[in-house]
Amino acid sequence: MNPNRHLMTLDEFTIHQTRQFKHATGELSTLLRDIGLACKFINKQVNKAGLVDILGAHGAVNVQGEEQMKLDIFANEVLINVLRNSSDCAGIASEENDSYVAFEDEHSINSKYVVMFDPLDGSSNIDVNASIGTIFCIYKRVSPLGKPCNETDFLQKGKNIMAAGYVIYGSSTMMVYATRLGVNGFTLEPSVGEFCLSHKDMKCPEDGKIYSINQGNSSKYDAKLIQFLQYCMEDDKETSRPYSHRYIGSMVADLHRTLIKGGLFMYPADTKSVKGKLRLLYECNPMSYIIEMAGGIGTDGQNAILDIEPCELHQRVPIFIGSKKMVEKALDFLK
Repeated sequence: MNPNRHLMTLDEFTIHQTRQFKHATGELSTLLRDIGLACKFINKQVNKAGLVDILGAHGAVNVQGEEQMKLDIFANEVLINVLRNSSDCAGIASEENDSYVAFEDEHSINSKYVVMFDPLDGSSNIDVNASIGTIFCIYKRVSPLGKPCNETDFLQKGKNIMAAGYVIYGSSTMMVYATRLGVNGFTLEPSVGEFCLSHKDMKCPEDGKIYSINQGNSSKYDAKLIQFLQYCMEDDKETSRPYSHRYIGSMVADLHRTLIKGGLFMYPADTKSVKGKLRLLYECNPMSYIIEMAGGIGTDGQNAILDIEPCELHQRVPIFIGSKKMVEKALDFLK
């Protein structure tokens, strides 16, 4: 690290953004700092997962009926504990928990924000050392201050998100977060233990040459979607086809590549998962918010993801998300 080079840390950046709002209280900045702190703890365990008894299955299943990995449980507990100790979080909802958790101490019941998260997206990749990540979003509560938060605070449309982001644990550890002011990326500098601004004002390319889908499930897909996949694989020099097919199996990893290089990520409904597989509140809403703030599109094939009215904490939806022109082309086939 060059000591003469100015690096702006996550804390410095969020404070700088807060100053642009006359009545800002700094609570949102504090929450982002606390989430960053929790993810540093998670990153440390991810980096040494093969050396401690934290790899592999936990032996239980989560509310979705999926096998929980040991690192899933650790990540979930770290995020809950850090946010419980924060003075600026009224409660949380996690993909790993059956219900939301309201913090009932004096400071928390007067806090304006709630946080929702997928503590470890792509955890099935842990054992093969592929990239995994943490996804989060922050909402301003709608219930009255002075009382514990309730379910209505979490069942809000994605367009109400105040901030959303993800941390990817890969060749480097990086936090990307979005507000109405834009999308920015911060890389963890191990020597100082700080997330430092590395990708300013990120934009999702308007078009791309990569599509990402679990094509092994194509026998279960709708005929219109199969036609679109055939379009992606056709030779056409004018439209730079065939597109490259890349699928990691971790939404964070696939969408991180999509945000930087452009492309289209799809996790559609099929005959087995007729309502879709990914969770609206913990994965699709925050990722759609990030991509849309960067100029892309997130849709369920009919409606904008951010316009969907949630009806339950663990609601699932199909998703088509990424570069504007690629999503629009997919919609031409789907409609």
